[in-house]
Amino acid sequence: MSRSRSIAWVVWIIASMFYAYQYILRVMPSIMLEDIMQQFNIDAAVFGQFSGVYYIGYSLMHLPIGILLDRYGPKPVMTACILLTVTGLLPIIFADYWVYPIVGRALIGMGSSAAILGAFKVIRMAFSEERFTRMLSLSVTIGLIGAIYGGGPVSYMCDILGYKMVVQIFVGIGMALAALTYFIVPEMAPSSHRSAIADLKEVFTNGKVIALCIFAGMMVGPLEGFADVWGSEFLKQVYGFDTAMASYLPSMIFIGMCFGAPVLSLIAEKTGSYLGSIIGAGVIMALSFVALILGYFTVNSMIVSFLIVGICCAYQILAIYKASTYVPEHVSGLTTAVANMIIMSFGYAFHTVIGVVVNAYGGPDVAQAFVYGIGVIPITLAIGVIGFCTLLYQAQIHLRKVNVS
Repeated sequence: MSRSRSIAWVVWIIASMFYAYQYILRVMPSIMLEDIMQQFNIDAAVFGQFSGVYYIGYSLMHLPIGILLDRYGPKPVMTACILLTVTGLLPIIFADYWVYPIVGRALIGMGSSAAILGAFKVIRMAFSEERFTRMLSLSVTIGLIGAIYGGGPVSYMCDILGYKMVVQIFVGIGMALAALTYFIVPEMAPSSHRSAIADLKEVFTNGKVIALCIFAGMMVGPLEGFADVWGSEFLKQVYGFDTAMASYLPSMIFIGMCFGAPVLSLIAEKTGSYLGSIIGAGVIMALSFVALILGYFTVNSMIVSFLIVGICCAYQILAIYKASTYVPEHVSGLTTAVANMIIMSFGYAFHTVIGVVVNAYGGPDVAQAFVYGIGVIPITLAIGVIGFCTLLYQAQIHLRKVNVS
């Protein structure tokens, strides 16, 4: 293996480690809940604000970090953002007043947004175009493993060493990761002398990018609407499962996405049709949720179906990559940031709309209200599939014109 190829793999591993690291920091408050509440003498509502402020920092920094990555490359941006997450951990160890951990949690969210965006940039710099989705899917898998399986070891360490010592260990890991990033990731010359406003305008006025992001956002319901929030209550009310089973089953979607991301990416690469693969994933998810709502599933068939739905949820990787191919190289990083931000914002929309529908049809104690509420998901999936079919048709028409000329 050549030296340049070896460096490419090492850089990718560092970016993927940062992605897993920030995922563990994201779920860490739930592991240390009682300890933090006792240390700062707060109630559950205030602790909820502490957990949620992460996402405010995470979302607000997408565009600035996308711009900075395009202009200065991943070395300085990722190093600074890793140090930002480390700084955000320090108030848990040293602070006496609750406001400092709140600020620290926001800093962790802000720094963490560079993990997925930095992975986009590193993969695009270090690997060939045709390997982009494969490498990104592996990074996502590593990150999700950190989220799904990282909690157990961290909880065990807290029991043995105490939660403050565990936080100190993660401060040390973050410092080591920042040092690796700074000394190993190569420099990149500024790629653009244009203004940030010009770059933003170039992305937001690209109709194909915005349309693709909206259609992709329409399809996040299974992951961000069902698995995240409403799935457990739906299964309790409609299928009559107990709390343990109703909580366990939606997690199959996360596990499916974790191990299925490389599968869907490989299918897209082998078929050469990213839009076609997204359409296929959308159809499978829509049919699965129609069957779920109509009550056709047993526990075993639901486990299999949710694993398959999880695999299909990795369509987001393909969509973000496809969006980046619609723009020039100098704004590719910004485009991935915009795409991720728009798609994620639909999660909030699904939480809100499903809640409104459930309340309109009798509230959370009425099974039929959940049928109507979750019924929003296959409808929006169908809209997303139709949208992607339109994009695919337009692409085929354009290809024919190019071949004729």
